[in-house]
Amino acid sequence: MFTRLPVMNAAGCVQKRDWKTEEKGGGHAARSGLMARDNGSPKIHQLDSTRWSVTYVLVVVALCITFYILGAWQNTTPPALDPTSNLATNAGCDCPCLRPGGSSSTAAALDFDAHHESSLNETPATIDKFPPCDLNFSEYTPCHDRTRGRRFERAMLVYRERHCPGNDELIRCLVPAPPKYKTPFKWPQSRDYAWYDNIPHKELSIEKAVQNWIQVDGDRFRFPGGGTMFPRGADAYIDDINALISLTDGTIRTAIDTGCGVASWGAYLLRRDIVTMSFAPRDTHEAQVQFALERGVPAMIGVMATQRLPYPARAFDMAHCSRCLIPWHAFDGLYLTEVDRVLRPGGFWILSGPPIHWKKYYQGWERTQEDLKNEQDSIEEVAKRLCWKKYIEKEDLAIWQKPFNHIECIESRRMYETTPQICKNDNADAGWYKKMEACITPLPEVGGPDEVAGGVLEKWPERAFAVPPRISRGTIPGVDSRKFEEDNAMWKERVTHYKRIILPLPKGRYRNVMDMNANLGGFAAALVKYPVWVMNVVPASSNRDTLGVIYERGFIGTYQDWCEAFSTYPRTYDLIHADGVFSIYQDRCDITYILLEMDRMLRPEGTVIIRDTVEVLTKVQAITDGMRWNNQIIDHESGPFNPEKILVAVKTYWTADPSTQQ
Repeated sequence: MFTRLPVMNAAGCVQKRDWKTEEKGGGHAARSGLMARDNGSPKIHQLDSTRWSVTYVLVVVALCITFYILGAWQNTTPPALDPTSNLATNAGCDCPCLRPGGSSSTAAALDFDAHHESSLNETPATIDKFPPCDLNFSEYTPCHDRTRGRRFERAMLVYRERHCPGNDELIRCLVPAPPKYKTPFKWPQSRDYAWYDNIPHKELSIEKAVQNWIQVDGDRFRFPGGGTMFPRGADAYIDDINALISLTDGTIRTAIDTGCGVASWGAYLLRRDIVTMSFAPRDTHEAQVQFALERGVPAMIGVMATQRLPYPARAFDMAHCSRCLIPWHAFDGLYLTEVDRVLRPGGFWILSGPPIHWKKYYQGWERTQEDLKNEQDSIEEVAKRLCWKKYIEKEDLAIWQKPFNHIECIESRRMYETTPQICKNDNADAGWYKKMEACITPLPEVGGPDEVAGGVLEKWPERAFAVPPRISRGTIPGVDSRKFEEDNAMWKERVTHYKRIILPLPKGRYRNVMDMNANLGGFAAALVKYPVWVMNVVPASSNRDTLGVIYERGFIGTYQDWCEAFSTYPRTYDLIHADGVFSIYQDRCDITYILLEMDRMLRPEGTVIIRDTVEVLTKVQAITDGMRWNNQIIDHESGPFNPEKILVAVKTYWTADPSTQQ
C-alpha cells in the first residue's frame, strides 16, 4: 500500500490520474504470483514475483513523488499580475483557480494601473456589504475630529490632540473620494502640482497668497515652494541653511518640521537626501497636511500640546521651526525640552521667524521691540538650561546644537541645581499617549567627554544597511548583528517577490508607502532605490520597540495602536503593507475597523499587501470581499508549503454621490 499523491500542473491545479490502470498492473503482478504457486514452483517463482512487485511499487512511488514535486516547483514561480487586466483568469485547467475577490495558490491578474478618467457611473452595480459614507465624510479624520475636539479644553491646545471615537461613535462605511477625484500626479511632478478636485480647498491660496504657499492654476493647485520666512522659495532658504551647517555630506539624514504648513521645506530637502517628518494640526489652515501628502511628501497630523510626540528619543538629526508659532519659552520650556528628547546627540535646532531678527521685522509682526527681545532672551535661556550651545545666528536664521553627551550637563546640575533636572526612571523612547515632562531626557552613558552618546552613525546612504548602534550595543532584546543581516536578506527576497507579482512597484506607480508593522525597517530598506518614501509604523503595544533602530537607519516612522485611527487624512497612501498585523490585533479589537481604516487611508486604485497565516487571511478576506477591493491570496515566496500566505488587493475606483452631502 502507498499514498497516491496528486500531480499539480504549472497553474497549481490538481490533475486527475487514471488509477485504474495502475490497479490493473498491481493485480496482474498478484495473479502472476498465484500462478507460480499453482505450477509447483513456489519458492523460485514467488521470489521473482515479489521482487518485481516491490520494484514496481518503488518505481510508481518515485514517479508520483517526482511529478508532485515538479508540479509544486512550477507552482512556486509566481506569475506576474498583468497590469492591463482586472479580470481573474484560469490557467488552462478544468478547476476554478480563482474567483473574483477570492483566493488562489497562484496570482491571477489584478489591475494595478491608475485610471484618471474613471467616474462614478463606471463603478460596478453590485451592492457592497459596507455602504459608502456620506460625502461630508470625505475628509474624515476620526482621531482629529473638530466636533469631538470641542469637548476638550483649549488650554495648551489640548482640544487639538488625538481624541479618538468611542465604540458607540465608530462608523461602518467606506469613506468616499470626492466627485471627479483623479489619481495624483507622479513624483517628482507631484511636488509642484495637485488636482483641485482631490482637495477642493482654496482657503490657503487666499490666506497665504503673499507668502506663496499655494496657488490655484485652473483645475490644479501649484506649489511655488514659498513660505512665511522664505519668500525666495524653499530651495533658496535651504541653501542659506546649508551655508551654515552642511546638509549634503550625509551626516544629516532625518529631520522634523514642527508646524510645517504644506511641507515645502521637507519637499525640497528630499533632493538633498534628507527625509523630513512634517506635522501640523488640523486647524484653521484647512488641509495643510493633506496637501503635503497629496504632493508625495511625508507628513502627519500632530501638535505640540501636552503629550509627547509619537517618536522615540534621539530620532532626528535636525529640527526646524519657521514661524511655527509654538511658544518655545512657555511652560518652563516644555516644548523645547520635548524637541531635545527627539533630537540626536549633536543634532541641530533651526529657528526662523519671530523673534529671530526682530529688529528688522518687529513692525511687520505688529509687536513691540521689547516684547520680541524678551521672547528671544527667554528662548536663549531655555536652550542654555538644556545644555545646548548657540551654533550661529545670521540674519533670519538662528541655530543651536545639542551636546554629544551629558557629562557636563549632569555635572552642572550637581553643582548649581539648575532646572530642568535630568529625568529619572523614565522610558525615553515612550511616545504614545505619554505626557510631556519639563525635565531633560538622559542620554546613554559614555566613557569620556569626546564620545557620542548612543554611538556614532554612518553617513547616508551607508547608514541604511550599517548595523544600528541600538542593535550593536544589545539594547534590542533578541536582535543581534547576525539577525539584523538576516532580516535585510529576507526583505530583499520578499521585495523581489513583490516585484514579480506587482509589476508597477519599481516603476513610479507608488509614492506614499506605509508599513503597518515595520519591525527593523527591512521593507523600507529594500525599497530605498525606488521613488518612494515609507511611513514605518511600530505598534505601540509591541513587545520589542524597534522604532529607534529605524531612525538610526535613516528612515522615519511613528508609534501607533491599530485599534485606533491613524493621524492622517483619507486617501493619502498608495501602498499599504501589513506583515502579521492581524495576528497581533485579532484578539485585541475588531479587525473589521482596522481594514476600514486601511481603506480610508488608501487612495483609489491603491494596493494592499497583507502577510499572515492562512487562517487569519481567510478571516480578512471575508471582510475585504465587501469593501470594493479586488483581492486574492497567493503563496509565500518560498513556495506553497509555507503556512504563511500573502493577500494582495487593489482598491477599486469609485467616488461619492454629490446628493449624499449632509
